Amino acid sequence: MRKSKVWIAAGGIVIKGDEVLVVKKTYGGLKGKWSFPAGFVEPGETVDEAAVREVMEETGIVAHVRQVAALRTGVIREEISDNMIVFLMDYIEGEPQPQAGEIEIATFMPIHHLLTDPLATEYIQIILPHVPTMSSYLVGKQYEPDPVFGYSSYKIFT
Repeated sequence: MRKSKVWIAAGGIVIKGDEVLVVKKTYGGLKGKWSFPAGFVEPGETVDEAAVREVMEETGIVAHVRQVAALRTGVIREEISDNMIVFLMDYIEGEPQPQAGEIEIATFMPIHHLLTDPLATEYIQIILPHVPTMSSYLVGKQYEPDPVFGYSSYKIFT
């Protein structure tokens, strides 16, 4: 019998004017490439809360989730279900500061520059052209589900 894993991650596209928040990680497959701040959902948090936390941890930027921007899903080596929900986020405050040991650089970069930058991940270059038309994406609302399920936090993005 094969053991399987399911990974759930969250990321944020934080827009400030005509710029977007990006990071260069110090490890893994994204090392040295521009990517959106992102990481795994932790026990006790919703995926949108994880996006807010990851943006803050990796960059020091306070941002608010506006809506779902994209879902990335794949299977690694036929055994790991790797899923990430990426949110369009509104910049609230702060100056980018890289997280020690994990992030080499955290900065706002012009969107048009990232579309052709060879160090930008393919994922960035696929998603960013759609950012100006985000009004059709899913916006989250807090709901009170039937108590029988025991949810402590519950949101539906529609």
